[in-house]
Amino acid sequence: MTPVVAYPAICAGARERQYWIRRVASNMPYKWAICAFIGCLGVRAAAEIIRFDTAKPGSVPSGWTVVMHNGGAPGWEVRQDTSAPSKPNVLAQVSADGNDSRFPMAIFNKADYRDGELSVKFKTVAGRADQVAGIVWRYRDPNNYYVVRANALENNIVMYRVQDGHWMPLSPRGKPRETYGVRHRIPAHTWSILKVSFRRSRFEVYFDHRKVFEADDSTFAQPGKVGLWTKADSVTYFDDFQFSGK
Repeated sequence: MTPVVAYPAICAGARERQYWIRRVASNMPYKWAICAFIGCLGVRAAAEIIRFDTAKPGSVPSGWTVVMHNGGAPGWEVRQDTSAPSKPNVLAQVSADGNDSRFPMAIFNKADYRDGELSVKFKTVAGRADQVAGIVWRYRDPNNYYVVRANALENNIVMYRVQDGHWMPLSPRGKPRETYGVRHRIPAHTWSILKVSFRRSRFEVYFDHRKVFEADDSTFAQPGKVGLWTKADSVTYFDDFQFSGK
């Protein structure tokens, strides 16, 4: 009988990967080989997508918690939008409080990852102080997390570490330490895709399927929740929140 077992947990290094790749190509029993090979590559479970279409308009969708760092209460709710990538609903932050140190977040409670990928489709709708959309990972509480955000007024993408409520921009890999994100056109009133891949201390950022920069930081090494983020008076719509990890 062909043995079917869990893949070995020894495949972190290049030497171990090459060993198992050779075993796949040899006479090793097929099912064992496939399991071992998948384990070596670190393949995660299939990605999940939340489209908000089964949630009641005007409500906060089940499984999400609304949190705030500074300022007045946020205004997260499900809304109908005929332009949504997956109709009919989106998740929107609609409060227009212009406090510049106000950061409304919607945290998804059912994903707790150290390593993974997040992406979301977003559209900035309004905002005089800011028009931003962000995604959060390794979230511990409203004062401790990572976030990358795209700003349609500034036309840039910036990653931050928020630690004990203090903000620190993370400069793109290979750039001077004081570099503030990257310049990139962020079209307002248009659906775009923001994505981050995070593995150990390495983070990769993508905009509309194209990688725009990498950054490194090891402050938060433990698993944390994931979610969505805005700032100040940004009215922003989100759809197709996709996540995977371990």
